Order: sequence, then C-alpha cells, then structure tokens
Amino acid sequence: MRFKEISSESKHGVYKYLREDDVWVYLDVEGLDPFIPKDKYAVMYFDNAKCSACRRYDIYWFPFVRSLSNENNEFNFYIVLCNWFARDCESLVASATFTYFDVHSSPTTILLSWMDGKVVYKEKYDGVLSDLDLKTVVPSFPERVSKYLRGEPVKPPLSKEDTLISLLSKLLKGGAC
Repeated sequence: MRFKEISSESKHGVYKYLREDDVWVYLDVEGLDPFIPKDKYAVMYFDNAKCSACRRYDIYWFPFVRSLSNENNEFNFYIVLCNWFARDCESLVASATFTYFDVHSSPTTILLSWMDGKVVYKEKYDGVLSDLDLKTVVPSFPERVSKYLRGEPVKPPLSKEDTLISLLSKLLKGGAC
C-alpha cells in the first residue's frame, strides 16, 4: 500500500517514506515486538488518529519530509499510527512501539541513531513542531550523535518550552493531545 500522505483514516500501523517515489508505504510487520528502525538516522512521528494537534502537525511534517529528503538522504522517516496511543490501536506492532518508546503525548517525534546492532542515541520531542522547529532539530541530529559517541555533552537544540508552536499555544491556550 502506497500513499501520498497518511491521514486519520489510514490503517493503523507503521509507515515508511520512500523518497525515490515520494510516497509512504505501509510496512507489513507482524507480531508483538515493537518496530525499531535499524537506520543510521531515523525520524519517527507518533500519530494518533483522534488527535487534533497531530492534524496541525501534518501541515508541517509532510512538506518537511519531502524537502529534507530531496536535500539529504541520510534520514529515513516513519509514522507510527494508532487511534489513541497504545490502548486503542488495531496494530499490535504500532501499539507495542508506542509503549516501547514511552509515548504518552501526541504528536511525538523521536530521532534515533542505530549503529552496531543497537540504538546508540535518541531524542524525543513532544507536541507540534513547526517547520522552523523541524529544520532546527533534524538536520543537525548527526552532529549531536557524533558528539555523544565521542563522549562529549550533548544538549538537544529545543526544549519543549522552546518550540515555536509551544510559545504560540501558550498565547492561545492550546497544546498537544
């Protein structure tokens, strides 16, 4: 199954972006184990179909993925979709993945690096990230991984309070699901 974008109507499960074809494909993974990308750099969007903040995030996410994929092929992008976190999900793998990555806010974006058969570094961002936030966080991720692997202190570029959407939502009294 191939899709231009994933929506709240899409089948629950895990999707991967194929830059060559500019489509998202449903990964037919089965079982009770979580899905853990084995890519040098992966960006995972944890999406809930019943989450209005996720629909706002989609406005930034899909164009950003296309844009960065055209400029940089170091990253692989994934969406993990359930109805409402691990407790309301028609995909056992997606539910297990929400649980494994301890996702309790949506949208949640997780960046991770896989090397030598394990996740060596990850960052987790809860809530809507704007296009500016995504451009701040994602392209510089390999530099932070390298620093971490050298034993240097690493500070993610954004805290929850630093995101553009977070600042705006404080003004408008909105937020994440």
